Amino acid sequence: MSDHSQYSALDREALRMHAAGRPGKIEVVATKPLTTQYHLSLAYSPGVAAPCLEIEKNEDLAYDYTSKGNLVAVISDGSAVLGLGDIGAIASKPVMEGKAVLFK
Repeated sequence: MSDHSQYSALDREALRMHAAGRPGKIEVVATKPLTTQYHLSLAYSPGVAAPCLEIEKNEDLAYDYTSKGNLVAVISDGSAVLGLGDIGAIASKPVMEGKAVLFK
């Protein structure tokens, strides 16, 4: 762990917040029960074929059968991050997660 004495109290608290519990600010969780082999067969193979085929016929059904209407993607190469400049893609992840939370 690096020396954080050069940071303000707010910055140090932000570091603690980001590292507490599960690191980061976002997670992906299952919205359907996946506790049995039967549940898995519905959510994945072979059951997943039915919604795929329905969406193939009518792409609007993706909103009914997938999380399409409840997702956000924030993509960056890290070359122009807020006031930080070119810090790279990995170092920009906390900012991208923060943006994703705001959009959510």
